[in-house]
Amino acid sequence: MTIFKLPDLGEGLQEADIREWHVKEGDSIKVDQPLVSVETAKAVVDVPSPQSGKVLKLHAKAGDTVEVGKPLVTFEGEESVTAPAAKPAEPAKPEAIRDTGVVVGAMKQGNEVVAEKATTVGTAAGLKVTPAVRALAHRLNVDLTIITPTGPDGMITQADVQRVHKILTEVGPLEKLKGARKAMAQTMSQSRDEVMHTTVCDDAVLHAWGEAKQDTTLRLIRALASAVKVEPALNAWFDHVEIGRRVLPKIHLGVAVDTAEGLFVCVLQDIAARNEDSLRKGLQKMKEDVRNRTVPMEELRGYTITLSNFGKFGGKYATPVIVPPTVAIVAAGATRDAVVPVDGKIVISKVLPLSITFDHRAVTGGEATRFLAAMIADLQKPA
Repeated sequence: MTIFKLPDLGEGLQEADIREWHVKEGDSIKVDQPLVSVETAKAVVDVPSPQSGKVLKLHAKAGDTVEVGKPLVTFEGEESVTAPAAKPAEPAKPEAIRDTGVVVGAMKQGNEVVAEKATTVGTAAGLKVTPAVRALAHRLNVDLTIITPTGPDGMITQADVQRVHKILTEVGPLEKLKGARKAMAQTMSQSRDEVMHTTVCDDAVLHAWGEAKQDTTLRLIRALASAVKVEPALNAWFDHVEIGRRVLPKIHLGVAVDTAEGLFVCVLQDIAARNEDSLRKGLQKMKEDVRNRTVPMEELRGYTITLSNFGKFGGKYATPVIVPPTVAIVAAGATRDAVVPVDGKIVISKVLPLSITFDHRAVTGGEATRFLAAMIADLQKPA
């Protein structure tokens, strides 16, 4: 028989979730015929069959996570040569199997009561727990680090473990994150560890727009490109190992797209060199590709600065998160009517709230605020 293992899907991805099998055990399949759809952190990919033949066994079911190099399908035919066969275990030596289940040596009796000593849980948490309570937590599958201790001197008690176990039982099983949501969680952790986030906020008064209907996203893209010309430092990559930055000549804009499966950041290439029609078509294609999970890999990497237009869902200001190695992200809140001064008069005008988070290791406060001012100046121009 032949064992087909999950191949390397590129981009350094080490695992994939089984989304849908296109065959079942006992089916016959032809070479290059779709075998299984797998979901990675970036896209849904159809894996073709490496050969023709009969499917003897599927090694995972829909929803399972499979690591690269692990068995996926067993075909009828020759034995797999994709990986060296495991070496047979060496026969156990006679002295190694003489486990009679009895205590070796003499048993000494005593009447001394030995108090259990508490140990700590993790170096960061510094929580104290006795071996008996630790064993109880293990038996009930309770993570000690999520418990708030009520015992003396920060000691975790049996009652603490049982209280948390009851809560976890009532709320139901843990939902393991997969695909895009898992990638988002990992990226956010990386950002927290590597970036010095600082956020500045201000409003753009859109009085000059008049009553004409405007595409806010396209205006934001135009304003961002204009601001990069004024302050190029925000269109850069930062190397936290070498402590250096690369200010980039072209603006490859990462656009945050919200989906039920998680957040995707897709790339609009070289936005300063494109007209509105080209950008509009690019945004439309991006939305369709994300919805269908058919975004090409090259459109999920290489962005130099990010835009999040979260205001279409609600909210004014935010502290958007930077994804390394970029050093800035612009977030636009929901437009609102406000009473504002314009040319010495009090008027009611549309106002667009803006938030810019920058990596303070690579960008100064002056650079960030000049960038924000340049964006506002462009947005406040007539169409």
